[in-house]
Amino acid sequence: TDLSFAAILADGSLVTWGNQSRGGNSARVRSQLRRVQQVHATAFAFAAILADQTVVTWGSRLAGGDSTRVRRQLRNVLKIHATRHAFAAILANGKVVTWGEPTDGGDSTAVRRRLKNVRQIQATTTAFAAILTDGTVVTWGNRHAGGSSTAVRDQLWNVQHIYATDRSFAALRADGVIVTWGHPRYGGDSTSVRDQLKNVQQICATQSAFAAILADGRVVTWG
Repeated sequence: TDLSFAAILADGSLVTWGNQSRGGNSARVRSQLRRVQQVHATAFAFAAILADQTVVTWGSRLAGGDSTRVRRQLRNVLKIHATRHAFAAILANGKVVTWGEPTDGGDSTAVRRRLKNVRQIQATTTAFAAILTDGTVVTWGNRHAGGSSTAVRDQLWNVQHIYATDRSFAALRADGVIVTWGHPRYGGDSTSVRDQLKNVQQICATQSAFAAILADGRVVTWG
């Protein structure tokens, strides 16, 4: 997290240290931390995926450290992604379970029916974006940080990858076109370079800007 560490040992157990209330103290769940496969973090909490594909959480309750509300749903978990204060877990059946700060992506109730057949999730500091198997995108969380993609929804098809700055997303389509949304000053507005963003091969991001590598080797930046 921002203030603590978590280390997976060779025997699958876990050791934590750092700020006691921000994930550094895992005493409350120590007996459950066996056969740990992965550990993920928000700013102040951890989430561990065990060998049986269940999840154990600890740290700040306001940042995802308490998953009691969704515990029964956290079965067959394949991956976990995080914003600053919320987690999103992809299940084996392609559904998504979220918890943590509601406004930072912890509450996906509004898009729950659309969150099916999810194959990838990306996150800004306070919002999530999920790519479905049909190439469309579902977003939720802080609308000022990419949580609302309504303005570009009709452009989000055949999406292959999504990249993120702190407050905006950039989606790379199969045709090499880039679609952006979120906070304009963080790369959410690519209008000034739209005509150049063709045949894009890859995107890199800083906290507030994007750089796209084109097929001819040129680089286009914005943010």
